[in-house]
Amino acid sequence: MSQHTHGHSTTDEVSQGHGSLKSYLLGFIFSIVLTIIPLVIVMNDMLNKTQTVVTLMLMAVMQLLVQLFFFMHIREGEKPRWNVMTLIVGLLIVFTVVGGSIWIMSFNSTVQ
Repeated sequence: MSQHTHGHSTTDEVSQGHGSLKSYLLGFIFSIVLTIIPLVIVMNDMLNKTQTVVTLMLMAVMQLLVQLFFFMHIREGEKPRWNVMTLIVGLLIVFTVVGGSIWIMSFNSTVQ
């Protein structure tokens, strides 16, 4: 007689697909800190415009990395190298489209 496990998962399956409570809490704390730092900088006008933009961009990139590693588990799995390579190709496409759009808009706005 065969055994069916529809709707039930073993602890091994659950632990492979999810992070630990400590990992989630650490990611949550990092996310909160990386959100509060730019908020305080902007609300209190602590830096000049260029420094504020650079700080916001750095915090956004760090926030992205925290989300990917702590919540999306990009480093875990059977083939983490393929996950990272797919992510890099996707980011390259996004940066190309966004950068190309900004470049076209900046040159189009100066020609009249």
